[in-house]
Amino acid sequence: MSANGGQTYGQHLPDQVERISALSDSQLELLADVRELHKERAALEREYAAKLQLLAKKAADRKAKKIIALVVGGEPTKAWDESTPTKSTLDKAYTQLIASLTASSQDHVNLADALTSQVIEPLKVTERKYEDSKKRETQHYQKLLAERDRVYADRIRVRYDEECAEVETYRQKQERSADDRHAERAARQYEQQQADMLNSKNAYLISVTVANKVKDRFYAEDLPSLEDVSQTEDLQSRLLTRFVDILKGAQDIQIKHLDALRTHLTDTEAALNAVSPQADQDLFIDYNIAPFTPPPDWSFEPSPIHYDHGDMSVEPTPKVYLQNRLSRCKAKLMELDPVLASKRREAEQLEKLVAAYTSDETLGNPGEVLDNYLDARHEVTFYGISRLVLSTESETISSALNGDEGAQSPHSFKSSSFSIPTTCAYCKSSIWGLSKQGKTCKACGISVHSKCELKLPADCTGTRQGGRGHGLSDSVSSISSISRSSSVISHGDTTATPTPSSFARTSHVVEDKGPSARVLFDFSPTSPFELAASAESIVHVLEEDDGSGWVKVADDSGAKGLVPASYLEFQDAASAPDSRASTPGPRAAQSADDCVRGIYPYKAQGPDELDVEEGAMIRLTGGPTGGRNYADGWWEGVDASGKRGIFPSNYVKQLSILSRDARTHSSGAGGGRIDSHFGFGVGQLPAVKESTSRH
Repeated sequence: MSANGGQTYGQHLPDQVERISALSDSQLELLADVRELHKERAALEREYAAKLQLLAKKAADRKAKKIIALVVGGEPTKAWDESTPTKSTLDKAYTQLIASLTASSQDHVNLADALTSQVIEPLKVTERKYEDSKKRETQHYQKLLAERDRVYADRIRVRYDEECAEVETYRQKQERSADDRHAERAARQYEQQQADMLNSKNAYLISVTVANKVKDRFYAEDLPSLEDVSQTEDLQSRLLTRFVDILKGAQDIQIKHLDALRTHLTDTEAALNAVSPQADQDLFIDYNIAPFTPPPDWSFEPSPIHYDHGDMSVEPTPKVYLQNRLSRCKAKLMELDPVLASKRREAEQLEKLVAAYTSDETLGNPGEVLDNYLDARHEVTFYGISRLVLSTESETISSALNGDEGAQSPHSFKSSSFSIPTTCAYCKSSIWGLSKQGKTCKACGISVHSKCELKLPADCTGTRQGGRGHGLSDSVSSISSISRSSSVISHGDTTATPTPSSFARTSHVVEDKGPSARVLFDFSPTSPFELAASAESIVHVLEEDDGSGWVKVADDSGAKGLVPASYLEFQDAASAPDSRASTPGPRAAQSADDCVRGIYPYKAQGPDELDVEEGAMIRLTGGPTGGRNYADGWWEGVDASGKRGIFPSNYVKQLSILSRDARTHSSGAGGGRIDSHFGFGVGQLPAVKESTSRH
C-alpha cells in the first residue's frame, strides 16, 4: 500500500512490471533532457559572460581616450592630473556603468559554475544511481520468475503417468504367469509397482499444492512488493523527489543571480541620479578659464585710390538714396515690431507650456513642446537681429540727414518684364528683357532699373504720366493681378510668413508667388533666362504669359526662369488673372465679419479640426460655443467643401481687416502702413493644444 493511502502499482496494476519499467525509462530520459538543458544553458552563460567582458573592455578603452575631453575639454587652460576626471559626476556614472558590465560578466560565469556543480552533476549522479537500482531490481525480478518457473516445472505429472503405465505392465505380466512357476515373483513385482505408483501420485499431488502456493505468493506478495516498494517508493518516488529538489536548487541559484544583477543596476541608477550637469559645467569652466577681449569695432577705411573722410555724404544726389533707404527701413521696422512682439508672446506661452508638461507628463510629450519652444526662441533671436540691423541703420541715416528725410510720397514699385525697350526714369537708359530687369510704379507708371530704384526721389504723383516710355500700355507686360499688386516687402500685402532675414535685407525685393501649375512635358533650357523643368513637377507662377508665349516660374528649390506657357497646366481654375479680384463686392462686404481667409497653412491634427490653406476662405459658425466663441485661440467654421471643424485663430484673418488693408494700400499709405497679415494672434501655439482650451 502507498504511504499516503493512495493507489499503488501492486494493487491496481497487477503483473505490469514491464509497463512500469518503461515508465522508469521515460523518467530517466527526462532527467537526461533536463541535465542537457542546463548544460547548454551553462555554456550560453559562459559565452555571454565572455562577450560582456569584451564589451566592458572596449567601453573602458574608449572612455580612457575620451574622458578628459568630456571633463575638461580638448585644450584646457589649467593643468590637470589623473585624479581630475574622478571629480566629474558624469565620469563616476560612466565608470559605474562599465563596472556593472564587468561585474555582470563575472556573475554569469558564477551562474554557469553553480549550474554545473549544483544541477548538472547532481542530476547525472541521480541518474546513474537510479539506473543501478533499476538494474538490481530487474535482476531480482528475473530471479523471482526463475524460481516460480522451477516450482511450476516440479508439478509436471509425467513421472506419475509412467508409474501408472508400469503398474499396468506388471498386472498383465502377473495374469500371464498365474500357472507358471514365476507367478509368485510376478505377484511381488506387481505389488511393489503399485506402491511406487501411489508414492508417485502422492509426490505429484504435493508438487501441485506447492506450485499453487508459490503461484499465490508470487502474485499476491512477491510481485506487488516488487512493484510497490522497489519501483515506486524506493525508486520512482525517490527519483522524482530528488529531481524536484535539484530543480528547486537551480531556481534558487538563478534568483541569487538576478539579485546580484539587480544590485549592479541599482548601483548604476544611483550613480546616474548623482550626475550633476551644473557641477560638471563648473568643473569644465574651472579648467577652461582664459582671458577674453571682444574683437575691436570696425572703422571706415579710405580707399587707396580716392582718399576720403569717414563722414556720411549728404550731398543732394546721395541724400536721395539715404532718404529712400531710411523710408524703407522705417517701413520694415513698423512691419517687424508686431511680428517680433507676437513671436515673443508665442515663446512666453510655450515656456509656460514646457514647465506645465514637464511637471505633469500626462498632458503630453514634453519633448515636442520643448522643440516648439526652442524653435520659437530661435525665431525671436533672428527677428531681434533683423530689428537691430534695421534700427541701427535707421538711426545712422537719421543722424546723417539731421531731420531732412525728403519727400514722403514713395513710389510703389513692382518687378516687371519689358517686351520693348523702355527708358529708365532715373538714368535715362533702356530697360528691356522678359526676365525682370526693372520695376514699374503701380501708382504713377514710371519705370526704372532695379539698381536705380533707391536713387529716384520719393515724389510719386499718384497719377500716370503721358508721353513716351513710361506708360504700362506700351511697354510693361501685365504680369498677374491675383493678389500680386504689391511685390516690395515694405509695401506688399503678401500672405506668406516673412522670414527674419527678409526684414534686414532692405534692398531685397520679393517676387510674388502666383498660382501653382503642373508641368506637362520635360523642358530643357536653351538660354540663361530659362528654367529646366520635368514633367509632372509642380511650379509656382511668378509672371504669366504677356503674349510672348513664355511664363516665369519658380520650382521647389527656389530656382526661377522662363518656361513655355503651353507646357503648363494651372491646378486651380479660379487662379486665372482678374484685376477685379482685389475689389470686394457688396456681397463680400456683407459677409466679411462671418468669413476669414487663411494666411498660413495649417494641417489638421485630428478629425475635429480643419485644414487651413493659404488664401482659402472659411465661414465662421454661430452660436454661443461656435465661431470665435469656441475656445481661447481656436475658432470653429466651415470650409469650402462643407466640412465643419475648428482651427487656430492666429492662422487666419477676417475679410473686413484684409479689405481695409487693401483700401489703405490703394490710398497711397506706402511704407507707413503695417501689413495686416503680420498681426499674429495672442492665443496658444496652434500645433500644441491644451486639453482645457477646447473642452
